[in-house]
Amino acid sequence: MSRHSFVAGVHRSLTAVDDDRLLRRAVVEELRRGVPFDAFAWLLTDPDTTVGTAPLAEVPCLDRLPVLVALRYTSGRRWTDGVPGVASRPVVPDSALAHFLSGYGDFDVVSIAFADRFGWWGFLDLWREGGRFGAEECDLIGLLAEPVTAALRRSRAAMFVPRGGEVRRLAGQAVLLLGPDLEVRRLTQEAEAGLRALLPTEASRRPVPAAAYNVAAQLLAVEAGADGHRAMARTAVSPGEWISVQAARLGEDIAVTIGPVEQRERWTLFCRTHGLSERETQIVTCLAEGDDTRTMAARLHLSEHTVQDHLKSTFAKTGVNSRRELLARARGA
Repeated sequence: MSRHSFVAGVHRSLTAVDDDRLLRRAVVEELRRGVPFDAFAWLLTDPDTTVGTAPLAEVPCLDRLPVLVALRYTSGRRWTDGVPGVASRPVVPDSALAHFLSGYGDFDVVSIAFADRFGWWGFLDLWREGGRFGAEECDLIGLLAEPVTAALRRSRAAMFVPRGGEVRRLAGQAVLLLGPDLEVRRLTQEAEAGLRALLPTEASRRPVPAAAYNVAAQLLAVEAGADGHRAMARTAVSPGEWISVQAARLGEDIAVTIGPVEQRERWTLFCRTHGLSERETQIVTCLAEGDDTRTMAARLHLSEHTVQDHLKSTFAKTGVNSRRELLARARGA
């Protein structure tokens, strides 16, 4: 496949930005046409902490997924270690991750991270059994970087917009306990009821967000000195509803706390996903704190005319027509 036809195919697949799973699935299928692979794992990430959320994966070890997650954080090269948009190999020879994968086959793994000046939006691991990815194939994978990064960020922005019906919300906080192997040890009835309302799940399965395993693995990475980012991730669970997932040590276990994103964090996420400038972000913050045009102008040392210009630019980037609509999305009201 030529580079031109590959890039054209990737761009055609980037239409479902309001549904990140459809978006990623379309890109995976287009990528498979140019770079054959046998398995993959594609996670979205918190733009600040870089911790994974919302995985889309087809791997041969789904029955031991918590182990794979823990080893990917503590034993492999992190997606932030290389250059965003450049394919690299995350599996260190003779590492615990390498030994784990060898139990399922002879895999070569390459990874690409999707990041821009607004944050880290995801990473994709591709697995090939019985052969290595060539340099030209890695170059093709790298061509995904710019268009896919922009699309992933737009897909996160789309999750601030409720899409009809009542927005599912998590009342208060839910706490669950994970063991050292990241298996769920305890989930109270109250927490399960709250999470099940937020994340409709089959009755036979526990309603545990995938981010819970990832923040726990990040805690293990911090404790092992493999990475210094916070064991926390913010993720959207339905259009209009974002949650914060955090991990902390509790003896031998790991306590994972799941609750609504704090207001100021939500404003910041809203601005980053929409690609707002520093000044536009300040304007949104002032609005969210109740400032009118005159107060904003004095607070930011700008003319009222300049404030209005920044508001127009912010409206255009966020797809709203009024301050009230902008605040409703940023605040989640």
